[in-house]
Amino acid sequence: MALIIVSNRLPFMITETPSGHQVIPSIGGLATGLGSFYREYKAKWIGWPGGSERGKDVSDLLAEHDCFPVFLPRKLVKGYYHGFSNKTIWPLFHGFTTYAVFSKSDWEAYREANSLFANKVEEIARPGDKVWIHDYHLMLLPEMLRNRELGISIGFFLHIPFPSYDIFRLLPWRKEVIEGILGADLVGFHTYDYAQAFLEAVARIKGYENKVGLIEVGDRLVQVDVFPMGIDFEKFSEGAESPEVRDETRRIRDRVGDRRIILSMSRLDYTKGPLHHLMAFEELLRRHPEWKERVTYIFVVSPSREEVEHYSQLKAKIDGTVGRINGKYGVLGWVPVWYMYRYLSFKELVALYSAADVALVLPISDGMNLMAKEYLASMNHLKGALVISETAGAAKELLEAFKVNPNNIEEVSETLNEALKMEKGELMRRNEAMRERIKKFNVRYWADSFLSRLNDVVERTKELETKILSEEMRNEIVETYREARKPLLILDYDGTLVPIVEEPSKAEPSEEIKDLLSTLSQKGKVVVISGRDRFSLDKWLGNLDVTLVAEHGGWVKVGGMWRTTAPIDRSWKDMIRPLLDLFVRRIPGSFVEEKDFSLAWHYRKADLRIAREAVREMIHALTNLTAGINVNVLAGKMVVEVKQAGISKGNFFHSIANEGWDFILAAGDDVTDESLFSALPEQAYSLRIGYAATTARYSLRRREDLIELLRKMVGG
Repeated sequence: MALIIVSNRLPFMITETPSGHQVIPSIGGLATGLGSFYREYKAKWIGWPGGSERGKDVSDLLAEHDCFPVFLPRKLVKGYYHGFSNKTIWPLFHGFTTYAVFSKSDWEAYREANSLFANKVEEIARPGDKVWIHDYHLMLLPEMLRNRELGISIGFFLHIPFPSYDIFRLLPWRKEVIEGILGADLVGFHTYDYAQAFLEAVARIKGYENKVGLIEVGDRLVQVDVFPMGIDFEKFSEGAESPEVRDETRRIRDRVGDRRIILSMSRLDYTKGPLHHLMAFEELLRRHPEWKERVTYIFVVSPSREEVEHYSQLKAKIDGTVGRINGKYGVLGWVPVWYMYRYLSFKELVALYSAADVALVLPISDGMNLMAKEYLASMNHLKGALVISETAGAAKELLEAFKVNPNNIEEVSETLNEALKMEKGELMRRNEAMRERIKKFNVRYWADSFLSRLNDVVERTKELETKILSEEMRNEIVETYREARKPLLILDYDGTLVPIVEEPSKAEPSEEIKDLLSTLSQKGKVVVISGRDRFSLDKWLGNLDVTLVAEHGGWVKVGGMWRTTAPIDRSWKDMIRPLLDLFVRRIPGSFVEEKDFSLAWHYRKADLRIAREAVREMIHALTNLTAGINVNVLAGKMVVEVKQAGISKGNFFHSIANEGWDFILAAGDDVTDESLFSALPEQAYSLRIGYAATTARYSLRRREDLIELLRKMVGG
């Protein structure tokens, strides 16, 4: 079983030289983060090599590095990469909604490019392989691979923030993106905030609830979890001690003299806040003139996407701001801002980290930001200070760093002043704690954790699949039923015989379902058991020769007459109803249904995110309110029900259990059916619709599978 990494770019680029194509390592980004361990995993890597060069010689060169190129036509790159990925998703997911461009042609290019990646994965992957897909360029790929049924495990990791639903909903293709990501077995994020935002979008767009990040998607499970990305700690720490880096560090210090160094490194990107960095330094000089000629600000900007209008404008503003600060505050022999607009070699990078007294990491919005961790790893002397934006994902882990709001320039400047003045012993204490943390939770730990979790969720899905009713067992049920002289069928209604609908009053059974029930009742006893009131069941099924059980067993219709299974106690309702009515007022679209034995608060028509939050509050309040009262609080599918104690589907079965049945089949789809499954004898056939932990003997993927089974039982 192989590990296949899939990302937009390969960790190597192809360059054209007079002697032919050459392979050179990519610099920065995902390639640097993953490049340190993919060889140790003996992984294969699929991605775009950059440019549009293609041919066997290029493929052969990359294959020597276990890399497999996806060649993208230049026109497709424009729409997929420069367009949808970086003009739509990048600004939108980082909260820069006014920068986002919504172009249908770019979306179609994005979809086409994802399909080309899927073709390459299908070519390379074998059953049993793990495919780990990375980042926002390939959010449709998991579902595309799932639909091709390749027999592979699929992981997806998003390296940028996932936005709040109010922002995400602006995307015209939000449903397709959610469905694309949910094709994975495991979906990973850097922080809990991003994971929760994704789960909220899933609930509101697809209606899928989650249990501690675990989602039932059709006939399988998808786990959403948090994996903060680490770095190759030893590479930076040991690199700082190498002779060439030490020499470079000395050259930097000699050029700066005895001045303190503040260091920032930023990609040319508005999300990284390069202008905020410069404004904070300028504010430091304005508020604390004592630092003039005593501090040098080394500001490194990596070129990026200059063909995009917002980026070229940003570059012009950075150049102008640097010139203004140096012109305003500079004197002979001292230039306040040492500005470099270029890529750095590893030697230069680590030397700057090692030389810096303060690292200022000030993104406006950032998925993780590994620069903060790289600075700490390179700072073996422990005497530097890290000032980091609270909006960077890394800030969640680096608890001892100086955290600031990047939009509060005055706060940032004062924090810089504090960091420059802090006593060395306190800095060493802080840095030692953070370095120990990032040393332990390094990039290998991150990768191992993700891949181990991927194994876990795939195994859990397989365990649930072992409960799926096999063709052999279907045949056994059919044969046993046909041979039985006194069979009993107990069938739930909503979600089992009929689909769950938004408007409960419209859940009328089809003619086929009524015909099936009628035919089954000619051979034995058929019970339709539901949480519904008796009037609804009577309206839909009252003319059939079946036993109707309403309110989870509170009412039973036998021989044309309804009777209760226990005395009705309404004394508790006046206490509970005001609380449920309060939530109806608070949650638009929700409503209360009153039945003889229960009060039910339905929220299937409400905003699911708000309703889910309300459910937790409601259950807590109901638990306290009903203490000592003879009622049960039950959370079902899109409903919270308070019902009289002693009423359950399991108790109903006990009332008919000793009537000599030689065949028993029960089917349901909800937590309310578990009491029935638990009450059945061992030889009974109990069937749970959908993937879930259950006491039923078997599971069915969907309600249509049950209908098909019933058809076979009656000879259809």
